[in-house]
Amino acid sequence: MSAFPEASRRVGLLWFSLFALAWLAIWTVQLAPVQLLLPLQLDTEGGDWIAGVVGAGVVLSVGGVAGVIAGPLAGRLSDRTRLRWGRRRPWAVGGSALAAVGLLLTGVSTGPWAIGGSWVVASIGIAVASTAYTALIADQLTTQRGAASAAASSAQAIGVVIGVGAVVLLGLGITPSYVALAVLIAVVGGGAALLLPDPEHAHLPEARAVTGHRRSSSRGRDFGWLLAGRLVVNVGNALGTSLLLFFLLYGIGVPAAESQDDLLILTVVYTVFVVLASVAVGVVSDRAGHRRSLTALCALVQAGSGVVILVSPDLLTTSIAAGIMGAGYGGYMAVSLALATDLLHDPEEHARDLGLVNVSANLGQLAGPLLGAGLVALVGGFWLLFAAAAALSAVGGVMTLAIRPYRGDVPESSRPSRERGRSPR
Repeated sequence: MSAFPEASRRVGLLWFSLFALAWLAIWTVQLAPVQLLLPLQLDTEGGDWIAGVVGAGVVLSVGGVAGVIAGPLAGRLSDRTRLRWGRRRPWAVGGSALAAVGLLLTGVSTGPWAIGGSWVVASIGIAVASTAYTALIADQLTTQRGAASAAASSAQAIGVVIGVGAVVLLGLGITPSYVALAVLIAVVGGGAALLLPDPEHAHLPEARAVTGHRRSSSRGRDFGWLLAGRLVVNVGNALGTSLLLFFLLYGIGVPAAESQDDLLILTVVYTVFVVLASVAVGVVSDRAGHRRSLTALCALVQAGSGVVILVSPDLLTTSIAAGIMGAGYGGYMAVSLALATDLLHDPEEHARDLGLVNVSANLGQLAGPLLGAGLVALVGGFWLLFAAAAALSAVGGVMTLAIRPYRGDVPESSRPSRERGRSPR
C-alpha cells in the first residue's frame, strides 16, 4: 500500500486510475444490459411492440428493486465492519462476485420472470459494490471530491459505449455478452478493490475532526432535498435513455437492421458530452465551490434535450438531444455527488448515507423505464415520454435550490480557500 498517499493527503494518479476502472466495470455491467441486452431479450419481435416496451419496463424496474434495498443495507453493514481486510474492500469484492453470478444467470434465462429474477441477483451485487466504492470518496478525500465524483460519472457514460459497442461491433450474442460482462466485473471490479487502500477508521481524515456531537445526515432537511432532487432528475434521464432502442424502431421508423448501429452512434455522442461535462464541472466545483448552483444548472441543461426531440423527432435532432442530455447529466451527477459528500455529518455513517445517494439515482433509473412504458402505452407514441423527461429534469434542478448548506455542513478542509469562513452557496 505504500504506493498510495496517506488518507489525509491528496491522492494521486494511481488511486484515481483504479477508482475510475472500478466504476467503469460497474457501469458497463449495469447499463449495457439495460440499454441493449435486456430489451433485445424481451422484445416481442413480430408481435405487439407496445407489449414489448411494457415488458421491458417492468423487468428493468422490478428487477432492480432488490438492488435499491441492498445498497443502504450493505452500506450500514460496511460502516460497522472492522476487519483487518478493511471496511469497504470485503463489500466491494463480494458485490462484484455476486454481480458476476447474476449476469451469468441472466444470460442463460428465458422469459420475463426468469430474466427478471436473475437481474435481481445482478442488481444486488452491483448495488453492494457501488456503495462500497462511493464511500471511499468521503472516507479518503477532502479537496478532490469533485474530481473523484467526475471520474465515477464519466465512467458511467464510457461504460455504456464499451458494453453496447462490444455487443454491436463484435457481433456478440446474448449469452456471450453476459459472460464477458461477468468476467469484467469479477476481474476489474474485484481487482481494483484489492489494490485500492482501505485505511482503518482512526486514520480517516474526517474521523480526527469529529467531536462528541454526532447527527445523521440522512435525517437532515438539506440531505433530503438532495436525495429527492437526484431521484427526480434520474427519472427524467431514464425516460430519455432507457427506451431509446424502441424509439428508434417505432418512434422514428429506423429499420431494425440499422437500429443497433444508430443506437451505438447516439450512445457515443451522449458519452462524449457526459465525460467532458462531468470532468469540467467536477473540477470547477472543487476550485470555485457553488456546487448547489452548478447542480441545478446542469439539471436544466438536461431538460433541454427533451424539448429538442419534441420540436423535431428525427435521427438528427435525436443526436443533438443526446449531446445536450449528456452534457447536463454528466455535470449533474458529478457535482451532485460531490455536494452530497459535503453534506455528510458522521464518518460512522458514510457508506450508509452515500448508499442512499446511490439509491436515489438508481431508483430513478429503475422507475423511469416503468413510467416511460406507461406513458408510451397511454398515448401510443413517444411524445409524452420526452415531455415528461424535460419536465422532471427541470423540477429536479429547482428542488436542488432548496438545499441550504450551512457552514458546519462542509468540512473546512474540503472548501476552496476563498470559500472558507463563509457559507457555501
